[in-house]
Amino acid sequence: MAAFNVFGIDQFPMTSLPPLPSALAALLICAAWTTPTRAGEPAHEIQEPPPEAASEAWDWCEWLSNKPGTLYKNSENPFIQEFVLGARFQWQAAHISGDDVFGDDFSDTFTDVRRFRLESSTTFLQVFKLKAIINLVDDSRFTSGGELDWGYQDFDEAVLSLDLRKAFDLEAVDALSISYGRYKFLMGQEAHTSSKELYTVERSAIVNKVYGGYRPTGFSANVGKGSWSLTGALYSTDEGSEGGNNEFIGGWNDGLAYYASVGYQANDSLKLVWDFVYNDADATDGDDSLWTYGWATSLSAHHSREKWGVILNAIYGDNGDASNNAGSNRRGDFWGVVAMPHMWIFEDKLEAVGRYQYAGSAQGQGHRTNSRYYRAEDHDGMVNSGRGNEHHSLYAGLNYYICGHNLKVQAGLEYDWLNSPGAGTRGDSDAWTWWFGFRTFF
Repeated sequence: MAAFNVFGIDQFPMTSLPPLPSALAALLICAAWTTPTRAGEPAHEIQEPPPEAASEAWDWCEWLSNKPGTLYKNSENPFIQEFVLGARFQWQAAHISGDDVFGDDFSDTFTDVRRFRLESSTTFLQVFKLKAIINLVDDSRFTSGGELDWGYQDFDEAVLSLDLRKAFDLEAVDALSISYGRYKFLMGQEAHTSSKELYTVERSAIVNKVYGGYRPTGFSANVGKGSWSLTGALYSTDEGSEGGNNEFIGGWNDGLAYYASVGYQANDSLKLVWDFVYNDADATDGDDSLWTYGWATSLSAHHSREKWGVILNAIYGDNGDASNNAGSNRRGDFWGVVAMPHMWIFEDKLEAVGRYQYAGSAQGQGHRTNSRYYRAEDHDGMVNSGRGNEHHSLYAGLNYYICGHNLKVQAGLEYDWLNSPGAGTRGDSDAWTWWFGFRTFF
């Protein structure tokens, strides 16, 4: 199995132009009129033109899925071998209704431009690759006082990679590369899956806790041999001068995070992945702590067959202490499991998806639900800001693939139950959320 691909964007082959049968037929008619006749043949005998070949219908889905953003590709050019553009747009809506920690009803409806990104990939000097992705929208209307803001926001990723295997003609491994830049941090199976190909509208809360949407600056090395792949990385915990981890490339003025990921392709239908990260930032000493916990580990398995598949993911970690900005009731261990079966109803078109997630923690507020949309605006503060020590979530949905993952719609119903010791009169809250998502990319 090849190593984990830090570049993230596939090749975009160009489509061919359609034939021009009408022009060809006209040319044949002109040739019939002007060709001289032989002796004994009747003069001016008009030959009927051959029947016009049926034009092939243009397949829009095929065009979209065949990566039309390749603007240049020439492997023989010693300077630039490929330049590719891509984009993704994701919109969603949700309605939530439930009971808060006081037993009172709440409900709300949201629309959300979830992601709008422009992506590029440049391969140059035969062994280098530069990947850059920018965010072009920030929709925080689901939070109190938020707004929809179009235009450049920040870099999502910016990574320069060197293919060492190709540069030094190393045959002992199947893949070997090093890279530096701003990365998408990967922890948990749903984080390893691009947002373009998620089975559910949103990732589970326990995966979002350890994944965090972090975009750290760092170095990484990737190696692959046979069925195995390994990634090792050293990240800075620096959030940048403005906070929020929104700078292009961060500095190295704070703590460090050490990361390892091992993948094993057991056979054609089973893949296993183990992830680990340790964060040594010390907030009490003034360090930025991009990670909101001390350490975490994840073990996931994805078993997929022709008609069905199932994802299993177990997560364990430590919230840390004051050095990780953790209050006394948010410290200690946390854990969780995710089980996600999926099955084709109509192959390649309509898919059913289910997900169960359980998350727990040693302290009363050691876990937190997703911001979308259980704790959106905190529903007047009545769900304890989504914090608790026990969280159950059930999701059932359908995905309709118009053009594969390149153009699809998703719909689902999710039930959440959260226990929050010491909050309100009951200490627990629950809600039902109806989901709808539109996803497209090229």
